[in-house]
Amino acid sequence: MVFQRIDRLAIELPPPKYADANAAAAVQELLGGRFGEMSTLNNYLFQSFNFRQKSKLRPFYELVASITAEEFGHVELVANTINLCLTGTTHPGDPDCTPMREAKDKRNSYHFIATAQTAFPGDSMGNPWKGEYVFNSGNLILDLLHNFFLECGARTHKMRVYEMTNHPTAREMIGYLLVRGGVHILAYAKALEVATGVDVKKMLPIPKLDNRAFDEARKYEDQGLHRRLYTFSDRYYKEIARIWHGTHPSDGQPLEVVEGAPQGGTIPDLDAVPEEFAPGISMEDFLDIGKRLMRSAGL
Repeated sequence: MVFQRIDRLAIELPPPKYADANAAAAVQELLGGRFGEMSTLNNYLFQSFNFRQKSKLRPFYELVASITAEEFGHVELVANTINLCLTGTTHPGDPDCTPMREAKDKRNSYHFIATAQTAFPGDSMGNPWKGEYVFNSGNLILDLLHNFFLECGARTHKMRVYEMTNHPTAREMIGYLLVRGGVHILAYAKALEVATGVDVKKMLPIPKLDNRAFDEARKYEDQGLHRRLYTFSDRYYKEIARIWHGTHPSDGQPLEVVEGAPQGGTIPDLDAVPEEFAPGISMEDFLDIGKRLMRSAGL
């Protein structure tokens, strides 16, 4: 498996109009919690690496592999959401004026002490993400069943964090991931049905609340994103169509395999935070770096 990185976010995130460090602390659970995006990514990543009899069970392998690629983008999206929620929490100033005094009263001081007001691989309580969250039994049915459960747990946590904060950037991200997570839940349910004959779709949605109940999710469903499964490749993983076909159980519209990746949105360019000494490059340093780059290029 070789990954190609695209310099785009999964969606366009709205620029923050105000800082909300406590919202960022809650959103950390959706990144580094047991049911966060780092867990979905690494579960599928190692299952795809370690998948046995790929040639005989190709559609199942390709399903896990293509969803793995999407999860990389989800990790990036949640991390950028945290960064934007933190933007503007503190202000530059002389060290003796305590320019970061607001930080000591925030839910997660780690954001300010360790990462210069950016995301970290941990949960909403500051606990680091753990490799033991990865489940890779080697048994196809068990792994698919676990993935279905993992996605349902992730959906539940997203819904709860959505109800904890009304920050526009956080809600935009959560609305989108509720829709895309719903795709993954349905994909694993359909894979289990193909493998076992059991109609797992009858249990959906879990929890029993349609995505359209959330304003920021509804527009993505209106765009049909709840029916599309991307290959994240122009050449490979097309056999997922042997699993991802038919109609969507919520609206009866046809499911669609899309070759490649979504168009995506702009990756935020974070401003310097002088009070955090980040990135620690002055204008004079920047000009010197430019000169050295020119010299190394022979210009």
